[in-house]
Amino acid sequence: MSALTIYPADQPQHGTTYRDFDTIAGQLDGIGVQFERWEAGSEFISEVEVLTVMDAYQQHIDRLTEQYGFKSVNVVSLKADHPEKQAMRQKFLSEHTHDDFEVRFFVEGRGLFYLHRDDKVYAILCEQGDLISVPAHIKHWFDMGENPDFKCIRLFTTEDGWIANFTGDPIAESFPTFEQYLAGL
Repeated sequence: MSALTIYPADQPQHGTTYRDFDTIAGQLDGIGVQFERWEAGSEFISEVEVLTVMDAYQQHIDRLTEQYGFKSVNVVSLKADHPEKQAMRQKFLSEHTHDDFEVRFFVEGRGLFYLHRDDKVYAILCEQGDLISVPAHIKHWFDMGENPDFKCIRLFTTEDGWIANFTGDPIAESFPTFEQYLAGL
């Protein structure tokens, strides 16, 4: 089940957690973050080819592409046996921004986005069926956990894809890791 915890930015031990989808979406909408739940338009099995995954969600992809002018769409999948999982995790754990908005749809598995907006940090546990769109220039980081297990559709308005501008702020180090967050739910 998806979850949202809102923390004071300087008190990572004092958050308020929400688990109701409409409440989560409403709280995130208040800071300009789109949060939706998608259902597949066709059946597919877990270990399918990228095109089959894209076909299953094509109506949603088309709607967002028309709305935002996406130029690049791909599928990323990471499992616990990936040889570079720790390096990939570290890359996303540092607070950063993008000049483009970041759109992720969780086809399978889950991951934890942290958004640092003004004097608050929003931790969003995204799970299968969740779409999150983080606006450009919002400071954030992502924790996939020590043993990642997710498949996401990523949408970009540029051909270049994921380009991060790291802030150098160590704030992410003071907030719960993916495993700690799950243990606290």
